[in-house]
Amino acid sequence: MKNTFGSSVAVTLYGESHGPSVGVILDGLASGVEVDETFIAHQLTLRRPADDLSTGRREPDPFVIESGVYQGKTTGTPICIRIPNTAQHSADYAFYGKARPGHADYAAYAKYHSFEDPRGGGHFSGRITAALVAAGAIALDALKKKGIFIGTHLARCGGVSDREFSDYKQDIEALSQKAFPVLDAEAEQAMKTAIRLAREEGDSVGGVLQTAVVGLPAGLGEPWFDTVESLLSHGLFSIPAVKGVEFGDGFGLSELRGSVANDPFRMQGDRVVTSKNSNGGINGGITNGMPLLFRCAVKPTPSILRPQSTVDFIEGKEIDFTLSGRHDPCIAHRARVVVDSVTALILCDLLALRYGTDWLGE
Repeated sequence: MKNTFGSSVAVTLYGESHGPSVGVILDGLASGVEVDETFIAHQLTLRRPADDLSTGRREPDPFVIESGVYQGKTTGTPICIRIPNTAQHSADYAFYGKARPGHADYAAYAKYHSFEDPRGGGHFSGRITAALVAAGAIALDALKKKGIFIGTHLARCGGVSDREFSDYKQDIEALSQKAFPVLDAEAEQAMKTAIRLAREEGDSVGGVLQTAVVGLPAGLGEPWFDTVESLLSHGLFSIPAVKGVEFGDGFGLSELRGSVANDPFRMQGDRVVTSKNSNGGINGGITNGMPLLFRCAVKPTPSILRPQSTVDFIEGKEIDFTLSGRHDPCIAHRARVVVDSVTALILCDLLALRYGTDWLGE
């Protein structure tokens, strides 16, 4: 039972949705990395619920850096960031034993034998991702200073598609300032309409997030069990509601011939590049210097206000159940900053393993 991920740069999560706080311990990050608390606060606003597209739970996220930072720079010792919970409505969860469809209620009971905190999903809650975003902000800022930029857009939601990445760096910069992460204004309005319609009907929708990373050097990753795809997928699947990850053209490659799926190499000055990027910047599990591209499938929010069939696993009987309380009709747009954060933390780990633990702090 561990909640730690990473080899050289490791992340540990703690807390429950309705406990006193949630938090993160970031260990192994080089000393001398700048910690911009204004940027951390900005990143947390991108995850925070807003307007009628999200849950009514509004946490201000007044994070506290408990250790590992002195005079605005990392010390090289473990960084602990604590985020108090202030807006819990625990009475909304007085139904222990009734397994909410799509949630971890029964799975948690099977693993922890009724000792788990069930309020708001406990340690399984998306609330814990606030801590990931706080730690990820430090990693994102450190990578940016090394010329590595990460951005995610909502590529598809409610039957509506956003445009593809074009000018990567420009699009990534634009997305970093957007509360609703799309590249096309018309797609944004159509997606918001679809989300609001689902909310009116007591239902929810999912979405597909596409992430781009530019500026990565060639040569990161290992050829077998620690491939770039393996490590990123491991981290990305820890994000609540992520049910699929694909790199480059992903499953679409299976429908092509090799003559179409292959990315031809060419020279750009003294740099080796590919003329297209169907493989998403990875060959043999290792980065090839092209933009790293992947997609995450985010399922519809399981908390819906429609009657559903389920079981009471304490009483051992089938029941009908209707949920109440504050819930998101869609979490995909809020999840994008979590995807950025997890990506940044894993890339920091890969870079430290390749170039040494001090590389980010130089």
